[in-house]
Amino acid sequence: MKEGQKLWTRGELILAINLYCITPFGKLDARNPNVISLANVIGRTANSVAFKLVNFASLDPSLKERGIKGASNASKLDAEIWKEFFEHWEDLPFESEKLLAKMKNTTIEKLYNISENELPREGKMREQLVKVRVNQSFFRSSILASYNNTCCITGIQQPEFLIAGHIKPWSLDEKNRLNLQNGIAINALHDKAFETGLITITTDYKIKISPILLKQKKSKSIEDYFLKYENKDIILPSRFHPDIEFLKYHNEVRFKQ
Repeated sequence: MKEGQKLWTRGELILAINLYCITPFGKLDARNPNVISLANVIGRTANSVAFKLVNFASLDPSLKERGIKGASNASKLDAEIWKEFFEHWEDLPFESEKLLAKMKNTTIEKLYNISENELPREGKMREQLVKVRVNQSFFRSSILASYNNTCCITGIQQPEFLIAGHIKPWSLDEKNRLNLQNGIAINALHDKAFETGLITITTDYKIKISPILLKQKKSKSIEDYFLKYENKDIILPSRFHPDIEFLKYHNEVRFKQ
């Protein structure tokens, strides 16, 4: 460490990992307004925060698989906090948002524009409702960032049309609700088809259309919106590729043959 530099704390690293997840890979730089904002909150330079984000890229297995190395000087604490974050999806993203709200001298409810009218006044139920809202927002932001705001089926890039869909349903796998490898960026129509098993994504990342739809070849709308995508490659994310085991589950359990 250079003279005059201060060590990163656990809290600062958790905030930085959160920002890493919700920021498109090509925007991990000091000019990004969100990088500048976090730098101001934690009392560091934008260059320092940007460099830390690139350090995290060197720890990201989804990038290593693609031969992208990132910076080479991630610290031991960087690696420890990275591992902790990605092994505790249900807790650490929420912890990071609570910490950010505290450092901004506000509440997490205000940070996320959650109306008091929507919440109990106090107690565990209130915290649980806030946690669900915050975690859902984190998941959506992270998935859309990984896919560069692009539908993996059609290539549509209008955020209003996009959903951060789960491969293994939210209701069936609590441990992996926020696992970014359990998510895909997908438009609302194809999300519904994926959810109901009328389309799936194979373990080699190809689109497969259910025979139920394939039989409707005379329907122009089915042809235009579904059949033409049969056996096409999905548009892969820059990070957090869909987990093969989750895709296998969807192929074998959810997909309608």
